[in-house]
Amino acid sequence: MKTLEGIGEDELIARLVELVPTGIKDEGPGDDCAVVDDGGEDLVLLKTDALVEGVHFIRESDSLKVGWKAVARVVSDFAAMGGFPERFLVTLALPGSISLEWVENFYRGMGTCFERYGAVLVGGETCRVPSGSAAVISLAATGRVERGSVVMRSGGNVGDAIWVTGELGGSLAGKHLDFTPRLEQARWLVEHFKPTAMMDLSDGVARDLPRLAIASSCGFQLDQAAIPLSENCDVKQALQDGEDFELLFTLPEVHGLEDEWQQKFPELKLTKIGILVEKGAGDSLAGGWDHFG
Repeated sequence: MKTLEGIGEDELIARLVELVPTGIKDEGPGDDCAVVDDGGEDLVLLKTDALVEGVHFIRESDSLKVGWKAVARVVSDFAAMGGFPERFLVTLALPGSISLEWVENFYRGMGTCFERYGAVLVGGETCRVPSGSAAVISLAATGRVERGSVVMRSGGNVGDAIWVTGELGGSLAGKHLDFTPRLEQARWLVEHFKPTAMMDLSDGVARDLPRLAIASSCGFQLDQAAIPLSENCDVKQALQDGEDFELLFTLPEVHGLEDEWQQKFPELKLTKIGILVEKGAGDSLAGGWDHFG
């Protein structure tokens, strides 16, 4: 019997979505959020996400930070689409042995992130898992994006430059609990230098850049010497650690981007790390995070 072990997350998703009805046009799976046109002034963004004890956090983690991370991961996905978050639902599946203080501080951490990015909690569910099982935290959220502002992974073109925000690597050393989703920066980019394609770096450049290139029917050339490194990290960590939650985006060569970025966001790096090329050409990358790899 074939199991999930070794199948790879992307292949698993591709197989599963063939088994059910999916959305039309841009509404289907494959981007950081689902985009739904409900006839309103803006487009609706839908997102689900999950944190599993032993995979995304450990019981000894500061639950204030785990709560922040739970919401910030979703905010980062809304940012990657050029949009913003609105309403959240949270499901907790917890062992009875977990402390009340841990759970309360988890909610305080979520609340801090809600307040920072203008979102609210509107409901959810709580249930118990069997003794010895891992805690599982699931979030569902809605957001919005103006019709002219939505950015997909699939819009990149041959010749577009590839950019990243911030510094990469270090999640395995604790950075994954202490990051800032780039909502403000993404909204500014869309208004002033709208990217052709964009996503957030959740699984590492080695996993996410090929996804963006494939979605855009392109290849890529990567300048590894240009990769902006977090403190005490090497290029391999920057490419493969994952959970950077920085923006990865493409743009035609434009005048003034770096100067205007520096003026607007002087504390945050913006780095050109490569270029999109013809499909089938360019570099290849291996590694990065894969739940079923």
